[in-house]
Amino acid sequence: MAKKKSSSSNPLSQLFGQNGIKVLLGLVATGSFAIAFGQEKIQQLVSMSSSSNSACLDQFYREVPPYLVRDSLHKNSFPLCFNGFNVMYSGISKTPLWVAESLTPVRLSQKIPREDNFHEETRVPSEYRATLADYKATGYDRGHMAPNADMPNKAAQLDSFSLANMVPQAPKNNQQVWRELEEATRALVTKQKQDVYVVTGPVYSAKKLKTIGKGVIVPTATYKAIYLPKKGVAGVYYADNTLRDTAPTVKIMSICALEELTGINVFPELTEDQKRNTYRLPLKATQVKQNQEIAYLHWDAESSCADEVSPDKITALQKEFKSSGGRITSDTGSDASNNNSSQDAILKQLIEELLQYLLQILK
Repeated sequence: MAKKKSSSSNPLSQLFGQNGIKVLLGLVATGSFAIAFGQEKIQQLVSMSSSSNSACLDQFYREVPPYLVRDSLHKNSFPLCFNGFNVMYSGISKTPLWVAESLTPVRLSQKIPREDNFHEETRVPSEYRATLADYKATGYDRGHMAPNADMPNKAAQLDSFSLANMVPQAPKNNQQVWRELEEATRALVTKQKQDVYVVTGPVYSAKKLKTIGKGVIVPTATYKAIYLPKKGVAGVYYADNTLRDTAPTVKIMSICALEELTGINVFPELTEDQKRNTYRLPLKATQVKQNQEIAYLHWDAESSCADEVSPDKITALQKEFKSSGGRITSDTGSDASNNNSSQDAILKQLIEELLQYLLQILK
């Protein structure tokens, strides 16, 4: 008569023992738990992450970033996604090449008191990073490209003080002329209740460029390109950045003229016709009237517009910004911590339910 096999001859029992089998069964059941209890919550987390990535592209007109047409500009460049603005940073100049913002009436309805917090950008490798010491006692201001006053919340305000958003700016430019141009741009949004897409940055056009600190290049000029989709108005503010006792003059130029100077396609989604049309942009906020159209200035037939950007290059650049690791919030003034808190709560609940489920199996 055959002997009854001992339970210890079961390979699973030998390997794990009785408790081990329960653990194994519990782990196998975890997949079922995720489907039965956590699917909705997991999807919620994925949705939050996807939403944050997409928000980065909201700062660009039609979600298309400016494109560096000139090959030399690509060297040691870093796409950086911030709260309220995006930057293409250059490790060669140790300044942004461009900074993009989407200004809306809702965004600018948030009034955030200024709190200075200049800081180095740790996402940029140290050898390419501008430092606070670079600007010390140079005679140049740390000039915001995306201004603090454009920021819709505290997180965005903090980000705006990153040195990745700064260029060495002559005081008479930064504190007078540039401040007035920033105010005029905001007035177009708040007084006329329309969205304005803005691309701001430096121009390096001199044969011999000045540097401060350990290699931060001083721009010869600064620019602010704006586009108002509601009116079809486009143009560029251009201000000299030379150290002087008097305020620099401001030129209004076409987007094509800027693209020829910088080698950057600042608004890839605009047609050549739109880029050649130039409007008489207001130089001060007081020049902006609620129901007054912006006058046409001229057609630029001389400048060379930037080449069109192929769809595959645009898609690749969009992916770079979506994966650049910025902390994204909405323009309604909500803080990044709101999304983080929601995600933490969902994760905590998911883990607690999982533990309860496993304990029931192990009993």
